Amino acid sequence: MATEGGARERDRDDDGQFADRIPLEAALAVFERQEDRARPLTASDVLEELDCSRRTVHNKLNDLVERGDLETRKVGARGRVWWRPLPVEAVDDPITDARHDDSFSEGATPVSDDELAAYPPAVRQAITEVDIPGTGSTATARREAVLAAYDYLTENPSAKKGDFLQDVFPEHPAEFQTADGWWNAIQPALKQLPGVDPPEERGHIWHFLGG
Repeated sequence: MATEGGARERDRDDDGQFADRIPLEAALAVFERQEDRARPLTASDVLEELDCSRRTVHNKLNDLVERGDLETRKVGARGRVWWRPLPVEAVDDPITDARHDDSFSEGATPVSDDELAAYPPAVRQAITEVDIPGTGSTATARREAVLAAYDYLTENPSAKKGDFLQDVFPEHPAEFQTADGWWNAIQPALKQLPGVDPPEERGHIWHFLGG
């Protein structure tokens, strides 16, 4: 309904209160649409997707936390982030189990000396220190996958996530059943290798700076 000045008046409910035109599902859909489902979002991230006030965004996020659709934590002095929790049925998923294994990287078998010989000392040191899910031969295969991703980036100094999934994952699955599960484990380790410049928040391009 428009007022005399032409501005549109907000609708009211049966009790005379202003009606909320943003459903909870619209706020939840922002999390479901993001490419990296594991990355937490800020209220500003959600605000960019919804046509409403910051107070409304916070109310929606808090309601979704109370409903169990989101989890949240404080970061820094005044910041806060929200993310989708892992579904309960994922407990039996070997990928999820590996990522939450208490022996995440303890006792991991290093990549063979022959394979590491071609890399600079800084890379050899970094690959033995990265956190990678699994132990024994599984951890070895996954470190080899990290090195394969590293090699790919050195040959393609500006690469997207999709490039790694298309060109590296098929030949180095490292016992992961899905490309997304593989990427969730590989990309944090890749960030730790020398010369790797990961995307900034909400970015997509990985760069290799040389060295």
